[in-house]
Amino acid sequence: VAGVGNLPRDQAVGYPASEAGVIAVGGVDRAGLHAAISVTGPEIDVVAPAVDIYSTSYDGKYSKGTGTSSATAIVAGAAALIRSKYPYLPAREVAHRLTATAVDKGPSGRDDEYGYGVIDLVAALTADVPPLGFESVSAPAGAGPPTTAAGQRPGDDGSGATARGLATLGVIVATGVAWAVVARRRRRSDDPPPRISR
Repeated sequence: VAGVGNLPRDQAVGYPASEAGVIAVGGVDRAGLHAAISVTGPEIDVVAPAVDIYSTSYDGKYSKGTGTSSATAIVAGAAALIRSKYPYLPAREVAHRLTATAVDKGPSGRDDEYGYGVIDLVAALTADVPPLGFESVSAPAGAGPPTTAAGQRPGDDGSGATARGLATLGVIVATGVAWAVVARRRRRSDDPPPRISR
């Protein structure tokens, strides 16, 4: 998963987003429209929010930023949640799930500003998505509706995905809190010892 780049510094989709097999991520603004900063091009697969995104910053603070890097982090998180729910799903099917469930924007179908559209995490996790190359006419009789549920653990109906996702989020938050505590203790230990007056 890689950002397509930011105007005016970047004028075309650059490496690694330009490479085959990489999900190239563009950006949308707060209204859900193409973000003016986002590079356009035929390599774009999906878009996500990229304007005024709050994130962690230096000195234990938060900052607001704009750019396709923020959109890329959102899409990478979505891919991780899909892999959490469907741990045996091949990487190209994870990418297919993101593009097949994206909310189409701009001209109908894929275009150079929005790719296949804005990611829809709920749909990516819950929709019945035919696998790549699936042909309904060649499906064996009684095969049932095509889905990528084959990517789940054997016997798993997918109901534990939310719990796994929340557990992962909990681990991330706990790690962040632990890091902040360690950083604060280090700062205190770096301070000179107090002077004792006699």
